[in-house]
Amino acid sequence: MQSAIKRVLNSKKMLNGIFRRKHSLLLQPIFLEELKTKLTEAGEKLVVIDFFATWCGPCKMIAPKLDELSQELTDVIFLKVDVDELEGVAEEYDVNSMPTFVFIKNGNVLDKFSGANIEKVKLTVQKHK
Repeated sequence: MQSAIKRVLNSKKMLNGIFRRKHSLLLQPIFLEELKTKLTEAGEKLVVIDFFATWCGPCKMIAPKLDELSQELTDVIFLKVDVDELEGVAEEYDVNSMPTFVFIKNGNVLDKFSGANIEKVKLTVQKHK
């Protein structure tokens, strides 16, 4: 899986569709180089990637709860990837349904699950933080 992550991060196709949290609840797009930098700079910090689709009902349902959680857990980095914009990235992480959450630390995928279950997100964050 580690080599898959490196291939994804080196992909020139990843130019949009990834979002990061800015100081408000609005999400701002990030680009390939910024994603690489964020994953590298995260170091010991946990990174949670939310693979979502704009048309996905459960994704829309859990989004405000994720926003709240990301405000509470300032020591965890939350990123969002639009699977329709970045199909190759979704394939590399073997994302078949949305939302899918991938938990990364020190560049390694620690956990992954699908479903709009905020309690499971919280428990998985606590497990790997």
